[in-house]
Amino acid sequence: MPPGDRGDPALAPGPGETLDCLGGHWKLFQLRSGHRYSTDDLLTAWFAASALGEAGQSPGHHLDLGCGIGSVGLLVLWRFPSLHLLGVEAQEVSAALAARSFRYNGVSDRAAVRLGDFRAPGVLAPEERFDLITGSPPYLVSGEARRSDRPQRGPCRFEDRGGAAAYLATAATHLAEGGLVAWVHASRHREANLAAAAAAGLGDLEWREVVFREGRESVITVFRARRGPYRQRRNPALVVRLDDGSWSREYRDLRREMGFPA
Repeated sequence: MPPGDRGDPALAPGPGETLDCLGGHWKLFQLRSGHRYSTDDLLTAWFAASALGEAGQSPGHHLDLGCGIGSVGLLVLWRFPSLHLLGVEAQEVSAALAARSFRYNGVSDRAAVRLGDFRAPGVLAPEERFDLITGSPPYLVSGEARRSDRPQRGPCRFEDRGGAAAYLATAATHLAEGGLVAWVHASRHREANLAAAAAAGLGDLEWREVVFREGRESVITVFRARRGPYRQRRNPALVVRLDDGSWSREYRDLRREMGFPA
């Protein structure tokens, strides 16, 4: 159970904010009209956690690149109680929300957010290494779609500071021996993501396309990679909803695994 606000007014939702359920009893601060937690975040955290579980690994240090409001990091923290998390986020409003969520859930002793662009010199020290690195790179380039004027959303959706290649190059630089990188991106850019991972020295590549409704095309793909001999593994697509609109058994199971009601 999270300790909650403990009477601290800074840990109560402010104007335009919501405090929403996440994994287990944990909660997350979000802007009502800003960038909000999504299924993409849940699937990224689960794809990372499931790989570590299959390998019998319990990571000690987790880096979440462009951590936003902290949803992916919090989900992985919930799944691994001994984990220490560092989130790096360039948007001040998002970093502040993440820090408050860490405090609300009582994990500030093992979770921190560092304000800054992870590509900028000095934001990450050259010697910093992590067993798990996650990221949710923007899916769009300038001019590809209409830019939202709502807080946070533009930089979260558009490659203003770089896309998947920048995320993966940074991840490879700070990945510990035997570590794992997991990320999510648009399915239409799958080959570009695989090429960027290989160029960064991440040779052991695996991915799953996500189908939000049975019979439709995949919109997003979750990826994971390690250093190692070059190989690619395409797993069967993960179907979120069946044709009748109900959740698939696999999606119900992974929700339960990550602390969500099935």
